[in-house]
Amino acid sequence: MRWVFLHAFLVLAACGSGRAPVPQPRPQVDIRQCLADLGRSGVRYRALPDRYQGGGCQTVGTVQLLDIGVPVTNLTAITCPMAQGLADWTRTVRQLARERLGGELLRIESFGSYACRPVNNQIGGRLSEHARANAADISAFVLADGRRITVERGWNGPDGAVRAFLRLAHRAGCRRFSIGLSPDSDRFHYNHMHFDMGRGPYCR
Repeated sequence: MRWVFLHAFLVLAACGSGRAPVPQPRPQVDIRQCLADLGRSGVRYRALPDRYQGGGCQTVGTVQLLDIGVPVTNLTAITCPMAQGLADWTRTVRQLARERLGGELLRIESFGSYACRPVNNQIGGRLSEHARANAADISAFVLADGRRITVERGWNGPDGAVRAFLRLAHRAGCRRFSIGLSPDSDRFHYNHMHFDMGRGPYCR
């Protein structure tokens, strides 16, 4: 019973719904140190000005990623800790693509990072981590040989190698982010993996 309750609470915190936005204590991050570490890791980025959009939406301590080794589409403002995790994750996914799919990863497609909206776009729900630029939704992987591996078609698709690759990519994300949601989590994630640095850990 305790596990069922915890499961429900964490899914709601990441992508579930609630009656009103509830302020959550945010972990304290040394932005200057984070940016220095990001640069030392070889990531090219541009620091963005802090902006408060109203209603709790904000882009504070964020960057625009310019080069993390593999292009990731549709990313705008993203928090520094998320940027660190994403850069590390893409290196792992690149290696997984070579090992599991026998191909070179050309780019990763995403549904974006910052979006001022409630969780799962449910009216009246609490703010999503996307509203703080603290999340990214990954939808597909494109290989140099032309193959395009989508979460929607590949997660439960007929190709065993693709299924294994996607699950390993998701598991690798769970090791780097606080929350990792896949099509196995709920109906809202049938076509993407959601990763964020909110309250966790939770991996499904």
